[in-house]
Amino acid sequence: MQTELGRERSGTGRLALMARLLTGALASVSTPGRAPTVLDCGGGSGAYAVPLAASGADVTVVDISADALATLRRRADETGVSASVHAVNGDVERLADHISDQFDLVLAHGILDAVDAVEETFAAMAGAVRPGGLISVLVANPFASVMARALAGEPALALQELRDLDAGVGPGIGPDTVDRLCRAAGLTVESRHGIGVFSDLVPGASLDAPGAREALARLDTEAADRPPFADLAGRIHLLVRRPAS
Repeated sequence: MQTELGRERSGTGRLALMARLLTGALASVSTPGRAPTVLDCGGGSGAYAVPLAASGADVTVVDISADALATLRRRADETGVSASVHAVNGDVERLADHISDQFDLVLAHGILDAVDAVEETFAAMAGAVRPGGLISVLVANPFASVMARALAGEPALALQELRDLDAGVGPGIGPDTVDRLCRAAGLTVESRHGIGVFSDLVPGASLDAPGAREALARLDTEAADRPPFADLAGRIHLLVRRPAS
């Protein structure tokens, strides 16, 4: 699995980090003699589903976009994993209408930021993971947005976003909301990583120097689980375990 995911995401630090995190997640829920099962909620064109299938997983993707699923099928065909990738055209907010099985690993990457019924959607995802399985959650970090505004020379907008956060009216949801949802569902957050800690802050022009991109990728990786740096990342990744019993 390391080889396939790493090849799919070579050259970009944050994607390479996600590949390593998913490699470890899938390994921890795999059992000998059986292909691990993955549910990708809102997985669209298969950025994660296809490399996961190429590494030996059986992957079901639920997405409301027929165009994205067409791209998924094409990518799966081109990679030779079409038998291991199953496309389901449906609304993730009505997940129970489309999925009745339980999976070893459920991906919720960016989808909780996009749905209206966050609690209901998360509950359905939690119900779709088998006992002992994992949910991989990727959400935007509202605190990073404040920092990015300020560094972009927009202090008034940064101040407004900061006050919105204090008032509980910030855009989307953040990792603290995911923590709360996990506790309510009886799930345990096993790990938390900042994705792209510095990538979203470093000016692109500064990366033209020899070795700069590689150094930035290593910096992102080494800071990913180290507070306070990780808390400044544009996105936060959480691995959430459903108790085995």
